[in-house]
Amino acid sequence: MNQSKEMARIAWQALSDKKGEDIQIIDITGISVLADYFIIANGNNDSQVSALVDNVEDELHKSGYELKQREGRGGSSWVLLDFGDIIVHVFDKENRLFYDLERIWKDGKNITIEELEEK
Repeated sequence: MNQSKEMARIAWQALSDKKGEDIQIIDITGISVLADYFIIANGNNDSQVSALVDNVEDELHKSGYELKQREGRGGSSWVLLDFGDIIVHVFDKENRLFYDLERIWKDGKNITIEELEEK
């Protein structure tokens, strides 16, 4: 499995473990040099958003992947985690609807966790 797929799989699992809602994986390899995947999820409140962010950081760190940049802090309505090959966006519900990243990146390919797990 290539590195970016593995990172996206770990991030998805970390979000799922903390009950992240509507987790979307968007393959942007053909349309952007920013990263290979965007992973987008939301929590119900500030505490859950913080828990989701912390778990993604912890799980990717344990697997040897380094956080390059973080925008937003605990208690924020939108936190962006840039791991180089993947970018994870964690929102509260209201801001996810407002910013609608899925629409902005509609040229990317939505993929499932099962597709990420394929060798």
